Amino acid sequence: MKYSLPNEIKANPEIEVPVEGIRGWKVGSDHGLVVFFEIQPGTDLPEHSHCFQWGVVLEGAIELTIGGDKKVYEPGDPYLIPEGTPHSARIPDGALAMDYFSDPNRY
Repeated sequence: MKYSLPNEIKANPEIEVPVEGIRGWKVGSDHGLVVFFEIQPGTDLPEHSHCFQWGVVLEGAIELTIGGDKKVYEPGDPYLIPEGTPHSARIPDGALAMDYFSDPNRY
């Protein structure tokens, strides 16, 4: 794996992601959920929608299409996905990301 999260983060509960090449570890409360993602090179996330999501790329790059607008996000770049907005992603070289979801039961 080109990018890897520290073991201290991986000590949190791992979520089940229905897309091969993506692993995530969650930290949550009654108000929301933060997930730390490790994404393998060549991963494509099909279009979908859900609750409000805000995230930031930690390492690597993520090509996100949010509501039809395509942009490449690099380390330090935040992204915002309003509730119900269709979005998809391509991760050609792998990445680490941290995402907040407004639904504490998202995963």
